[in-house]
Amino acid sequence: MSFKKKLIVTSGATLGVILVAGFAAWWFLLRSDAPPPVDLGEAVAAATSTTVPGAPAESSSPDGVEGPWSISPGSFAGYRVQEELVRVGFTTAAGRTEDVTGSLTIEGGEVTEVEVEVDVTTLTSDSSRRDRSLRDQALETDLFPTASFVLVEPVTLPAEAESGDPFAIPAVGDLTIHGVTNRVTIDLEAQLVGDVIIVVGSTPIVFADYDVATPSALAVLSIEDNGIMEFQLTFARG
Repeated sequence: MSFKKKLIVTSGATLGVILVAGFAAWWFLLRSDAPPPVDLGEAVAAATSTTVPGAPAESSSPDGVEGPWSISPGSFAGYRVQEELVRVGFTTAAGRTEDVTGSLTIEGGEVTEVEVEVDVTTLTSDSSRRDRSLRDQALETDLFPTASFVLVEPVTLPAEAESGDPFAIPAVGDLTIHGVTNRVTIDLEAQLVGDVIIVVGSTPIVFADYDVATPSALAVLSIEDNGIMEFQLTFARG
C-alpha cells in the first residue's frame, strides 16, 4: 500500500474514532434525560390508547362535567430547573412524583373547588444525588413533606368543556411550597375524555418567593434561582 493510501486510510479511521467519541460524549454527558414538558395532546393520546386496558374511548361523557371529581392514577407533578454541571455543561434537571391526591367540584358550569396535594418526599429525577440535595437542602422535606394548591376563585367553564374539546382556563389559588403560601394564577389546559378530565399546566417558581435555598453539590457549577412547576392530573368521578 502506498504512503498516500495509508494516509487516507489512517485519516479515515481517525475521523471515525473522533465521531464515535463525540457521539459517546453527547450521549453520556450532554444528552438530557429530562422528560419532555407536559402536553395535553400527549396526555389525552395516552389516556385513549387502545393498549391501555379500560382506557376511555369516548371524547365526552353523557353525564357532562357537573359534580365531584377525584385525582386518579396517571397523575404526576414535578419540576424543571436549568443547571450547569462539571464536565457536562448546561442541562435541564427534572423530577416527578405520582404521589398526588386531591379533588375538584363543578357546579353550575363553574369549577368551585380544587384542592391538590403533592408528596414532595418522593420527587425523583435521573440523579439520586440531586434528589438528596433537593430533599435535604432545598425543600427540606423532613419539615415540609407536602406542597399544595387550593383554588380561591371560581372558574367559569367554556362550552368546550362539555363537548369534549380541549379548552384553556386560568386558575387563581394559594400555592404552598416549603411551608410558604403565595397567591398565583396558573394557566391550565384541560379536556373531558370519556369519564375522566385531564388537566395539564405549568407555572414559573422563583425559589426566594418560597424561602427555598438553591441546593449545592461538588458536581454542580450553578443552578438557576428559579424553575418550572408542572403537572398532569387525571380526575375521575367521585
